[in-house]
Amino acid sequence: MKWAQVVRATANDAATGRRDTLEHDSLTAPVGDEATELAREHELHDLRDRHGRASSLADVVLGGQDGLVNVLGLVLGVAAATGSVHVVLAAGTAAAVADSVSMATVAFTSKRAEASRYVAEREREYRHIRRFPVLEREEVREIYRRKGLQGDLLERVVATVTSDPDVWVAVMMAEEHGLVPIGASRTLRSALVVGVASLVGSLVPLAPFLILPVAMGSWVAIGLAVVVLFALGAYKARTTVGHPLKAGLEMAAIGTASALVGYAVGALFRSPG
Repeated sequence: MKWAQVVRATANDAATGRRDTLEHDSLTAPVGDEATELAREHELHDLRDRHGRASSLADVVLGGQDGLVNVLGLVLGVAAATGSVHVVLAAGTAAAVADSVSMATVAFTSKRAEASRYVAEREREYRHIRRFPVLEREEVREIYRRKGLQGDLLERVVATVTSDPDVWVAVMMAEEHGLVPIGASRTLRSALVVGVASLVGSLVPLAPFLILPVAMGSWVAIGLAVVVLFALGAYKARTTVGHPLKAGLEMAAIGTASALVGYAVGALFRSPG
């Protein structure tokens, strides 16, 4: 990989530049002590404070919240309008299935659109480095200048990156456009996760009506929704950034308020009987 050349060049030049100017105990530490410290830091790095890996958290939150809030709003509205458990279950089940399929389709098409954009921008970058190599080389130079590289080290890195068109384009795609390739497997997985999460979320407000009358089922459905939305928001905050309590309360409040709009609409159409 050409990236290895970039890394080696950067590391070698950086070490040369610092050798006469930096003094630190760790640079002269015995091999044994260095190995012990490396093992300790490896444990902290990989076990206690490891980086988050690519996950489906965003898809789970998107599908689960959407399915729960949409179906809760619908069943509350239908319950307010009709007072019939049978109608609530029929309408809620239909909405749950339709919403999950719709969300999966939206996730699939949006990922396909992102993938198409990546391909289009990559092809444009290949054209640019062929037609405007001086300008594109200056863009690479500016990217690494902003990272703190200067002088001969900067020029060597630029020369290494721009010596291979594939590496050159990869740098521009990541650094200039902030785009990453999206494969077919990732697209399908995203659609599946969003669809399943939406269906599972939809079942939460429906479940109480299987065993409870409309009035009691509505209150229990709201309570379950609040609990699930709070847990979802808190979990998202714990795995990303933010305060779990604040994030949980925020998601629960927004989701419940949105669903209550459905109840208000349904109440306007309440049957006299």
